[in-house]
Amino acid sequence: MSADQEVSGTAPPPGTAPGTAPGTAPGTAPGTRATAAVLGGVLRDGGFWADWAAAVGLVVLVVIFQAANPTFLSSGNIRSMLVASAILVVLSVGQTFVVLTGGIDLSVASSMTFGAVLFGFGISSGWGVVTCGVLAVLGGALVGVVNGVLVGNGRITDFVVTLGSLSAASGLALVIADGKPVTVVNVALLRLSTGGIGIIGWSVVVAAVVAVLAHLVLFRTRWGTHVFAAGGSAEAATATGISVPAIKIAVYTVCGVLAGLAAILLVARVGAAEPAANTSFLLNSVAAVVLGGVSLVGGRGSVLGPVLGALLLTALSNGLTLLGVSPFYQPVAVGTVVVLAALLTRFRR
Repeated sequence: MSADQEVSGTAPPPGTAPGTAPGTAPGTAPGTRATAAVLGGVLRDGGFWADWAAAVGLVVLVVIFQAANPTFLSSGNIRSMLVASAILVVLSVGQTFVVLTGGIDLSVASSMTFGAVLFGFGISSGWGVVTCGVLAVLGGALVGVVNGVLVGNGRITDFVVTLGSLSAASGLALVIADGKPVTVVNVALLRLSTGGIGIIGWSVVVAAVVAVLAHLVLFRTRWGTHVFAAGGSAEAATATGISVPAIKIAVYTVCGVLAGLAAILLVARVGAAEPAANTSFLLNSVAAVVLGGVSLVGGRGSVLGPVLGALLLTALSNGLTLLGVSPFYQPVAVGTVVVLAALLTRFRR
């Protein structure tokens, strides 16, 4: 019997080696027991699964689709998925800025379409690619500014404002384009959509730069702190001297600017400026934000989460296509994933 046991007057349970905690295998190091306890606590924590739903889901999808179709992780398919996800990543990052303040931008896809049509208008007018790109970004920014002013200064519900701008931007796009797509043939745009380094296309590089800059702005600047504060509690933020209406205008403008940038990537990928709005980009941008763990009531989130969410949704669509699943079922799969992610938010602290 050890000295400790003599002092306490208690003997270890049968089968337990002296100096070993009850219920622990003899020879197990204390550090190993502590690590196992911490890991077990993390895995039982619902908040962990809520925060990392996109990352865990992406890994699970990759394993399943690779097992079902070995070409899923081929270099060509990986490149295809990354390029396809670039537009959604840019839109999701823009949506993240808005959601962090407790809002939502339903016009993001229409803003992108409006910017694409302005790009096509410039091309058909004989303007240079750079000028057309600036025009597309300014078009998206215009929609964002209008949204921000009406939500921030006008104090109108973001849902109503962005729903109205969704319709208005779509209508303007149809009017400007006369309902007809404009074919865009340009060497620089072709390189943007097809060129790159290995499996990393140039459009992927653009999306990555946007994500990194967004992270730095949100987590390394005072303005980023103000964005989180405005979303966490508008009253408390106002009490500390933060202009919440100005923050609202700024985040909607950022979202519009990124929608204009996404318009350039879309024109480069499609090879034409299409006046018809693609609502799937709107739904998927919101879905990526939800999957990425950004709180829909504002004040909490990251940039990496929505990026992973966008990659997950792209991988889901790509994998189902490789398996020969009808495209009609893909929105059902996306909706199911989003609902499951929303259920996980119940466990988020």
